[in-house]
Amino acid sequence: MTQQLQFPEPVQGAVSAAAAETAKQDGIARATANTAPDWATACRAAIELMARRGIPFQAADLIAEGLIDEPDHPARWGAAFNNAARAGVIEEAGFVRSKRATVHGSICKQWIGTSDYRKAAA
Repeated sequence: MTQQLQFPEPVQGAVSAAAAETAKQDGIARATANTAPDWATACRAAIELMARRGIPFQAADLIAEGLIDEPDHPARWGAAFNNAARAGVIEEAGFVRSKRATVHGSICKQWIGTSDYRKAAA
C-alpha cells in the first residue's frame, strides 16, 4: 500500500500567496502608469464595446476588429484587462489558445462582459 506524501504547511521555499498578490498588483500598477494615455483610453473603449456584446473575447479580437493596435509592451494588455475586470466591466470566461500570432498559440484568458455592465450599458 502506498501513502500520500505529506508536506508541512507552508512548504519551505514556497511563494507566499500574499506576496504573490502584492507583486501582481505592483506590476499592474507599473504597467498602468507607463501606458500611453491615448492607447489606454482606446483600449478601455474597445474592451467596453466587446463587453457590451456579451460574447467571450480576448486581446487578439480587439486587434482583429480594428479597435486597437498592439501596445508598446505586452504587459499593457494584462493591466488593461485587469483594470476593466476590477471596474466590473468584464469577468473571466475561461482559458483558450491565443489568436495572436506573436505568442504562438499559448494559453490566454478569455473575457466576457458582466451582466451588470451589459444591463447598465443597454
